Amino acid sequence: FAVPFATATLAGAGTLNPVLRELFLRREGEGAHWRNPQPSMNIVPGLFESRWDVFAWPEPCVQQLQDFCLGTLLRVVAELNQYSLDDMRRLELQNHCWFHVTRRGACFNAHNHAMASWSGVYCVDPGRHDADQPLSGALHFQNPHQHANMFLDPGNDRLPADYAFTGRNMLLSGGQLVLFPSWLFHEVRAFHGEGERITVAFNCWFRPRSAVHTQAPYQPLPPG
Repeated sequence: FAVPFATATLAGAGTLNPVLRELFLRREGEGAHWRNPQPSMNIVPGLFESRWDVFAWPEPCVQQLQDFCLGTLLRVVAELNQYSLDDMRRLELQNHCWFHVTRRGACFNAHNHAMASWSGVYCVDPGRHDADQPLSGALHFQNPHQHANMFLDPGNDRLPADYAFTGRNMLLSGGQLVLFPSWLFHEVRAFHGEGERITVAFNCWFRPRSAVHTQAPYQPLPPG
């Protein structure tokens, strides 16, 4: 019943992230043109969600981020599924990608992503945290064993973390990427810090290259 996760840190994020930050804040400021016109979740005050086509943008900073995020995912998929390089060449990877700008008091409620196999979150800027709010802006993953805690007694209420019934919190740092199965419910805790918490999120799905598609597939493959 294990849930696979993967994390990676982008080398050179200290150079790339300020460029991404400037681009995303500028496009947030331009308003409706870049805002998601049909959000699937309630967008609370203090939260901006972009359109879902970010990885299609031609800016070099975005393309560099795409190569890191999707290249990492391809390597994870190949390893977990024991795919050879030839196996991976027979697949197309397609995606939706968007960015969030979160300001003080904003959060994103629990959800998962239907019709995708893998999701990811990349941290551009974690914002400045309030020391009195240790879970400010945390990415929280719900425990998928929804009914495992239906009966608690001394026989199971002090299990180690690998077997416990609580969820998991991740405080992302700049340049950090986390990958997880799209079915897993997750949320972003209310952000109580200063400045902006800026992240890029994406959903991915795979299909054989012979399948009809409406979006150009992502081509790069993991090293052989």
